[in-house]
Amino acid sequence: MRTWVIAGVLVLASSAAALAQDAGAGQQTFTTKCGPCHAVGEGATIKLGPPLNGIDGRKAGTVEGFMYSDGLKNSGITWDKAKFTQWVGGPQAMVPGTRMAFAGDKDDAEVANIWAYLSSFKADGSKQ
Repeated sequence: MRTWVIAGVLVLASSAAALAQDAGAGQQTFTTKCGPCHAVGEGATIKLGPPLNGIDGRKAGTVEGFMYSDGLKNSGITWDKAKFTQWVGGPQAMVPGTRMAFAGDKDDAEVANIWAYLSSFKADGSKQ
């Protein structure tokens, strides 16, 4: 019986570790999937999409100089992990009419890693 309890605890611990956010992995995914359209970090500028510095707690549609869709500007969204996860899962489903042409990413671990990476940047592009 004791062996089964210990084995169960080890399985749960390894599962929790697998679900932990990894900013390094998030950086790699961001670079390949998000980087063609978005920038982050010091010196980040508008590309096809707005820079994502300081996204945690920022109101959607507010980066100066970027032309957002009316739907996103008027969405009332304030970015946090839950809203970001929903958005990345399907931008068009969350805000119909948004101009973000991205089919979505349904890999929860991958999205959590991207969030860990992005949320490490302050609004000025420096690291937290």
